[in-house]
Amino acid sequence: MSFLMTTLREKKEVDSIIRDTIDKVLVLRFGRSTDSVCLHLDDILSKSAREVSKFATVALVDIDSEDIQVYVKYFDITLIPSTVFFFNAHHMKMDSGSADHTKWVGAFDRKQDFIDVVEAIFRGAMKGKLIVTCPLPPERIPKYQLLYRDL
Repeated sequence: MSFLMTTLREKKEVDSIIRDTIDKVLVLRFGRSTDSVCLHLDDILSKSAREVSKFATVALVDIDSEDIQVYVKYFDITLIPSTVFFFNAHHMKMDSGSADHTKWVGAFDRKQDFIDVVEAIFRGAMKGKLIVTCPLPPERIPKYQLLYRDL
């Protein structure tokens, strides 16, 4: 399903979509199209894209592209897939009970979970918030052991 969605491989493409997506949530999935968890997430994203199209834009970012590494480092993407959200060029954060509020790590269990998260981010952004609380119950939020480097 990855082939149905916009895939960004250059920093200028990512810069441009962040800058040009206005009054909608921008969903950027960082990963690779050969990874099974990414493929599962991409399937959910592509099936949801039309339903969220009024308030969100979804794009894939190829994590192996050399030009994208500045974003990979900036968002500390060590686990894939990692999904980052923006609204009007502002990085949107979400408290999902983990120490990292900057991104969603892993896939969503189901399409409705993704739609609920994007709706929550959109509603929060429309109220001027830069961080929202995850609307999903804890058992549907992927758990990862976060690795902290240089500690």
